[in-house]
Amino acid sequence: MKKTILITGCSSGIGHCVAKGLHARGYRVFATARKRESVQALLAEGLESFQLNLTDSNSINFAFEEVMRRTQGELYALFNNGAFGLPGAVEDLSRDALRAQFETNVFGWQELTNLVLPVMRRQGYGRIIQNSSVLGFVALPFRGAYNASKYAIEGLSDTLRLELQGSNIHVSLIEPGPIASQFRMNAVKALSKYIDITNSFHHERYQGVLNRLNKPGPAVPFTLPPEAVLERVIHALEASRPQARYYVTFPTHLFGILKRILSTRALDVLLAKSGNNN
Repeated sequence: MKKTILITGCSSGIGHCVAKGLHARGYRVFATARKRESVQALLAEGLESFQLNLTDSNSINFAFEEVMRRTQGELYALFNNGAFGLPGAVEDLSRDALRAQFETNVFGWQELTNLVLPVMRRQGYGRIIQNSSVLGFVALPFRGAYNASKYAIEGLSDTLRLELQGSNIHVSLIEPGPIASQFRMNAVKALSKYIDITNSFHHERYQGVLNRLNKPGPAVPFTLPPEAVLERVIHALEASRPQARYYVTFPTHLFGILKRILSTRALDVLLAKSGNNN
């Protein structure tokens, strides 16, 4: 019997790559996306697909029930991946902006996870994989909303892992650095929607942010293709003792080491310089 996995955010990038890769590996993949046209494209590629909007509880419940109907109530794994980045200085973030960031990146993930957990407890096994980020454990300027959402996912995942000890349900965090995807293009849209650049104290620096986001090709060194994440997801799914955290890309490994060995003050100097190189 094929192992089943539900994946969110499969329209492009990491989600699309992981869905295709696991399907080729023999998994029964339920590849979800927010837009109908993305679902149609996934279906055309031979994947089982349907809509899932992480900001809509009805959509989340529909997707979960559809998986349960198709699998007779069984699910091996959940890969929470669907997310977006909202650039902007913290002082420019309105309540609505933060709410939008957390509705997709945190609240939707946790709502879906809470639906899946009773199924996994009943069957006596399961894997929950959370696509976090290097920005889930270090902060960079003008990424405050996204930083906060990923820090929240890290905290929830760490706590859930402790609460699931002895259950044979494993929780793993994937922590990528820069990965080639449409993430920056979507971030530009979010910036224009939620941030009043013209009236911001930082309006001149926002031009640097936009230059980075609109730059063709990799915006920063050490950018890897999404297949690098697929490799870690496979290990988290198939290892008898999956890791709690999987670093992806050189910057993630580097900042993981630096956070352990540097003082907060010294790390702040480095992160400020790194984050301001827009």
